[in-house]
This record gives sequence, structure tokens and C-alpha cells, in this order.
Amino acid sequence: MTTNVLAPVAGRAVALADVPDPVFSQGMVGVGAAIDPPHEVVDAVSPVSGKLLKLMPHAFIVLTPDNVGVLVHLGLDTVALNGEGFTTVLQEGVQVTAGEVVISYDVPAVVAKGLNPIVPVVIMDEREPGNIAVTPPLGAHLTAGAGLFVANS
Repeated sequence: MTTNVLAPVAGRAVALADVPDPVFSQGMVGVGAAIDPPHEVVDAVSPVSGKLLKLMPHAFIVLTPDNVGVLVHLGLDTVALNGEGFTTVLQEGVQVTAGEVVISYDVPAVVAKGLNPIVPVVIMDEREPGNIAVTPPLGAHLTAGAGLFVANS
């Protein structure tokens, strides 16, 4: 089974191992890639089509029809902001299409609080990094909705 995962935000492609948070860099929640977004308000789009399984102001999980869960986490330690800097556009439980806007992300507000705005994107519960093929070269600048990685399981 192959899952094509799109970039949820514009920015620079970063290896998940380079995310300065061990939960993500060590693959504790899953493997994938990350994006360093521009310091402006950006729309975070769904990286895959499926059901919006979990929606928090700072993160969301989309479950594909093949039961692959994809987590998008907007910034590091941003749960502490209690929603400040994030505006949800959709409701939990709805069907989403890849590229559909889920959350508006105020990157400058997060940076102003001293937090890292990087956006990890991971396949939930995937533990084998070899199953993930990052599409663009690391360091490449992507637009939201561009291919980020392909997951094979």
C-alpha cells in the first residue's frame, strides 16, 4: 500500500531527524518529514484525503480510506498556547480532500512566543524509516499541497 503525503504548509523540507524535539526526531509517534514554514500566516492543508480523525488548534490527524493515520503538528510545544495563533477551519470528523485547508497558522505569533514553528508530518505508528521516501530534496522550498513524501507499508 502506497500513501502519497502532501506538504501541509509552504516552506523548506527538513528531515524528521533534524526536528529539535526527540518525540519527532526519534520517530516516537511515527516517521515522516517536516517543513520549516515562512514567518507569515499560512494555511495548513490536509496532506491526504480521508477523515479528519482528530482536530486540535495546533495539530490534526487525517485517517485515509486505507486506515493510514497522518499527523500534522504545527510547531513544537504549541499545545501550551491553548489555541492562540491557530484558527480551525473544519470540524473534527468531516471528510477532507488532500490540499483542503484545515487550520490557519499564524507563524509570527508562535515565533513571538519563542517557540519553533517547524511542522512535523508523520505516519502514525510507522516505525520503519525505510518505508518513507521523501519526495523533494531536503532543503527544497515547497508550496502547500506539493508532494512531501511517499509511505509504503
